[in-house]
Amino acid sequence: MEFKTYSSPHLPVSDSVPAMMQRVLLALLPGIVYMICIFGWGTLINILLAGLTALVAEATVLKLRNRHVTTLLDGSALVTGVLLALALPSLTPWWIPVIGSLFAVVIAKQLYGGLGYNPFNPAMAGYVVLLISFPLELSLWPVPGAGMGFSDTLVHVFGTGLPADQTLDTLTMATPMDDIKMRLGLSETLSEMQGSALFGSFAGATWEWINLWFLIGGLWLLQMRVIQWQIPAGMLGGLAFIAFVFYAVNPDVYTTPIFQLFSGAAMLGAFFIATDPVSACTTPRGRLYYGMGIGLLTYIIRTWGGYPEGVAFAVLLMNMAAPTIDHYTRPRVFGHEK
Repeated sequence: MEFKTYSSPHLPVSDSVPAMMQRVLLALLPGIVYMICIFGWGTLINILLAGLTALVAEATVLKLRNRHVTTLLDGSALVTGVLLALALPSLTPWWIPVIGSLFAVVIAKQLYGGLGYNPFNPAMAGYVVLLISFPLELSLWPVPGAGMGFSDTLVHVFGTGLPADQTLDTLTMATPMDDIKMRLGLSETLSEMQGSALFGSFAGATWEWINLWFLIGGLWLLQMRVIQWQIPAGMLGGLAFIAFVFYAVNPDVYTTPIFQLFSGAAMLGAFFIATDPVSACTTPRGRLYYGMGIGLLTYIIRTWGGYPEGVAFAVLLMNMAAPTIDHYTRPRVFGHEK
């Protein structure tokens, strides 16, 4: 029997960068829509401002470096802007997402050589700069379901005005993780806080559903093989494990593992941020250790650090460790003992 022999290459061609970025944006869409419904039009405005700034900054730097501006179409700059915008409160002034996106693209990405060369996650680098520089503006999370209309939001974001019948104090509130950290500092116990409106069915009110939508999007990325399972599993597993240990020791002081997994930016970080193929580990075992490190550091920063959320700091710290982890977790070369 004669078998047909086809010309090389025999390995299937992997997805292009634009195709991967398009799928990431599509997977983010359910969470984005829900955040707009809950927190108002400010979320969409942040996405538009950060995304447009990222595209303009990328095109400008590529032009200055005499590179083909057509590489702008790979979608990586847009994804960076969207991820940064999702980490920002929806009532921040317009210049917050602009500054953060400029830093993310120009300093954290293009200064190191552009796509494929940046050692740190650009979106998280931009967010951390904003968080350290403008902590007040990044605490303006609106009351869920009580967002302003589109026109009122535009006036507030691009100016200083608010509707006559509203003040900033009535529009904003602490996030569940902020509130827990503050009240624990006042010697309250978690059992005394359970009646608070900031607690939902199993995690922080509203945030449990935001994380659920990002989880669904992340699982779709896994199914489409856009990302590998090791980093999400390592991060969520590490976070859940250390949360379980401390919850078992003192449930009145430490929150449950399910609360940690479905509050803050846990799911967004596990599936969309930590899985950045450039700044993360590349070996299979290294990706698992890398994700576990992010999960452990996230819990440590959330519990004992100066900030209620630790995903961004944990990702940047593990970005620095990624080359070393890859070095010591290289798979054995076929035909060699070591």
